[in-house]
Amino acid sequence: MTNAFYLDELSIDQTAARVFMVDDAAIRAFADVSTDHNPVHVDEAFASASPFKGRIAHGMLLGAYISATLASDLPGRGAIYVSQTLDFKRAVRPGDEATVELTIKAIDLKSGHVTLSTLVKVRNKTMLSGTAVVIAPKRPA
Repeated sequence: MTNAFYLDELSIDQTAARVFMVDDAAIRAFADVSTDHNPVHVDEAFASASPFKGRIAHGMLLGAYISATLASDLPGRGAIYVSQTLDFKRAVRPGDEATVELTIKAIDLKSGHVTLSTLVKVRNKTMLSGTAVVIAPKRPA
């Protein structure tokens, strides 16, 4: 379901969450689209010998899930990315169910900029945290 909130409908502490299955197909599709075929993501034998002791998802795949949640849920359709910080805390692995949580922290009515905290959690543990700034669509005159 796609939501579309206009700037004047948003409020501080408004939240949205969306769940994504980080499966082998998603990791391989992201590797193909991004051309990031780092073996820690796509080669189990190589990844098993890494400090992670197995394959991990691309960090930017998680960033893409944040982008999808911003575009689909909060503010939703018509939102334009301005910036995003990402602080990776733990590795996400194939088979993990990742929950993206967004919370509005600031709204600038003049510029239309909305600042949101962004979290990605697996089994209620924070895997990634950050801050996104988007331009929310204004209500047509």
